[in-house]
Amino acid sequence: MTGRLSGKVGLITGGAGSIGLATARAFVAEGAKVMIADLSEDALVRAAASSDSDDVVWRTTDVTDSEQVRAAVQATVREFGRLDIAFANAGVFGVVAPVSDYPVEVFERVIAVNVIGSFLVAKHALAAMADGGSLIVNSSVVGLTSDRGIAAYATSKHAVVGLVRTAAKEMASRGIRVNSLHPGPTDNEFQSAIEVEAIGASKEESAKAFEQMIPLARHASPDEIAAAVVFLASDETRFMTGTQLVVDGGLSI
Repeated sequence: MTGRLSGKVGLITGGAGSIGLATARAFVAEGAKVMIADLSEDALVRAAASSDSDDVVWRTTDVTDSEQVRAAVQATVREFGRLDIAFANAGVFGVVAPVSDYPVEVFERVIAVNVIGSFLVAKHALAAMADGGSLIVNSSVVGLTSDRGIAAYATSKHAVVGLVRTAAKEMASRGIRVNSLHPGPTDNEFQSAIEVEAIGASKEESAKAFEQMIPLARHASPDEIAAAVVFLASDETRFMTGTQLVVDGGLSI
């Protein structure tokens, strides 16, 4: 049986994290070859080894650096001959604090990684992408909603929706779809750190507090988020562009 991504090549930033790595594995399972990019070489080596596939290669990349992102795109094309899918997944959270007290340097860092980083992936990947390709930007449920104390994260995740909508119109003539993904709380260390800071309790107690807010009453698994990325990357969504795909267990209802 032919995979849904057979013959396609993808680039995933934040590729050593739980969602990035789960997506890389899902891409390979569907027939794609993948470049994973992240800041930490050690984390990338471990991630590539755990993928147990020669179809996953890696490159250290700071998504806030235009030349490094461009080089990652070029390395993907050089390694595999083309680029069909880009998943702008690298992100940071910041801190929990009121707007009036929010540290400026933290706000700037969140915007640099989440917004500038997504823009640079879009800029360089779309220039190299084959016609009919797919760009997916990982936003968040708080790219559609928000809450107290998360000014930097929510601002950044709303901002990339504007980027997606603009790029979707610009790339439509080439059949390239551009969509944003909006995950809810996911069972990983990134989310756990957010919950502990927001709730101010233990990891377990904080997770339970969040689950009480989710209609489906649980966290997503990284594999469930990866399945949504595969969907957006596949030809099943060839008539979807500029869309916000929400995978949040009902949190935004």
